[in-house]
Amino acid sequence: MDAEELAGRLVAGGFVMADEPTDADTILVNTCGFIDAAKKDSIDQILAAAELRQADGVKHVVVAGCLAERYGAELAAELPEADAVLGFDDYPEIAERLRRIASGGTVTAHQPQDRRGLLPISPASRQRTLPDPALPEPGYRKVVRSRLDNSPSAALKIASGCDRRCAFCAIPAFRGAYLSKPPADVVAEARWLVDQGVKEVLLVSENSTSYGKDLPGVQPAQLLAELSHVDGLEWIRMTYLQPAELRPALIDAICGTEHVLPYFDLPFQHAAAPVLRRMRRFGDAESFLELLESIRSRNLAAGIRTNVIVGFPGETESDLEELAEFLTAARLDAIGVFGYSNEEGTEGYSLDGQLDADEIAGRVEWITSLVDELMAQRAEDRIAQLVPILVEGADLGRAAQQGPSDGITRIEYGADAKPARRRRMLVPGDLVLGKVVANDGVDLVAELTEG
Repeated sequence: MDAEELAGRLVAGGFVMADEPTDADTILVNTCGFIDAAKKDSIDQILAAAELRQADGVKHVVVAGCLAERYGAELAAELPEADAVLGFDDYPEIAERLRRIASGGTVTAHQPQDRRGLLPISPASRQRTLPDPALPEPGYRKVVRSRLDNSPSAALKIASGCDRRCAFCAIPAFRGAYLSKPPADVVAEARWLVDQGVKEVLLVSENSTSYGKDLPGVQPAQLLAELSHVDGLEWIRMTYLQPAELRPALIDAICGTEHVLPYFDLPFQHAAAPVLRRMRRFGDAESFLELLESIRSRNLAAGIRTNVIVGFPGETESDLEELAEFLTAARLDAIGVFGYSNEEGTEGYSLDGQLDADEIAGRVEWITSLVDELMAQRAEDRIAQLVPILVEGADLGRAAQQGPSDGITRIEYGADAKPARRRRMLVPGDLVLGKVVANDGVDLVAELTEG
């Protein structure tokens, strides 16, 4: 999505997107700088782009995104393969920056700073200041974005930054304080996406439950209500809901607003209270299970996913057992398991009780094998349910409880499907109803039941 915003600014500035990297004069690599694995992947992409410059005539390689923002001049010094490293402050003038580079000029890489200090501490005061340059200006109704694929699903950023201080996370320092995109801007972008053929939007931010905290009188439920009236928008999926901030009113809105999917992306991160406190997070296994029960009391079929981090400094074997017991009891549809990455600039970086890489890898392997079994069991629980499915490819799609990384649904044609339906090839963007008849691990198999 950030890449599409950059593409939109470049197109507005007179650039033309190439169909293939080898057709381009300049390659702009949009990087991630969250954890070591993502940073390594970003570096690999930069080096691959540099190889194209040597072999295929690409003239310039420019680096942008979170890795560029987080390391700035240091990254530029260590990666001479890149012609420029651009931070967030370069985004409003990205076309001018690339034009200067293409003409043989240079752009000085920035010295990174803690972006949390760029906005007032009080959320209510933030919209009266200059916004994060990575976001459109408040009140900016024209959508500056170019789609880079034709998927029927698209991410829609509703905010940038984060006010929380999780001990494992460096994002607030380089993304800045929390800043909501005004509802009218979100709705305008949703309408634009529908015009591009999108049927599902995924509302994304670092912490979506905080949406509106800096906009007087605005609540997340209000945004969902406004989006539900966008003609042609069939599915609205809210992602990254902070468990400690999820209130009954928002649960009600997610479960009861037309076109909003009963889907809860809840990054618990752990379940043992001592580990969570060291992570600077709230909750424990008991309170998390109560939250899940509250959701299922409203919609028993709600889709629920989480992420967990294992190997955090000080995590004991007892803590890990408690996490395993919680995951077993929680009956979640999708679970992402991550080994702790010791990120400089975070509180966790200097904590005692650091575990070695082999120990962390062993814990990841154990929890991953457990959750693979648990997710397959949960998928099996879905057998005989009727589920709405968004078609994404040839007889492939996702059920309402499946987010983009939560597995797929293979579509088959049941005996009661109308002959016309059996003759017609499904196309991406179709919404159909299917009965789950089997599962393959986390993936579902559903028979089409209506024409």
